[in-house]
Amino acid sequence: MSAEVADGAGASGPPFAHASPAQVRAALTSEDAAAFDEHWRAVMQRATESLDLTELFEALEAWRRTAWRTSAYGHDGYRRMLGRTEETLRTRRGPAGTVPWSQFKAELGLAE
Repeated sequence: MSAEVADGAGASGPPFAHASPAQVRAALTSEDAAAFDEHWRAVMQRATESLDLTELFEALEAWRRTAWRTSAYGHDGYRRMLGRTEETLRTRRGPAGTVPWSQFKAELGLAE
């Protein structure tokens, strides 16, 4: 089996676009795998009771995006990215070298 098929990409679409729940889980960090398990079980239970798979498909799509990011950055890189994001949210200041959107638009001569 090729790596492309193993990660669920198949012949078309971005990585993990067609990944199974097991393939998604395998790509996640240990912390996210635990969160995935809890979320997946809850969504499966609700789908079983309601006979509606909408929430299940939405959850799988969200976790596919997380698996893609995790795969792209690697586990350590993904954790660093999350850490930088948490720091930005906590301090309300962007990383060094970034400018606010309003300043960037002004520099480009775009209207407010």
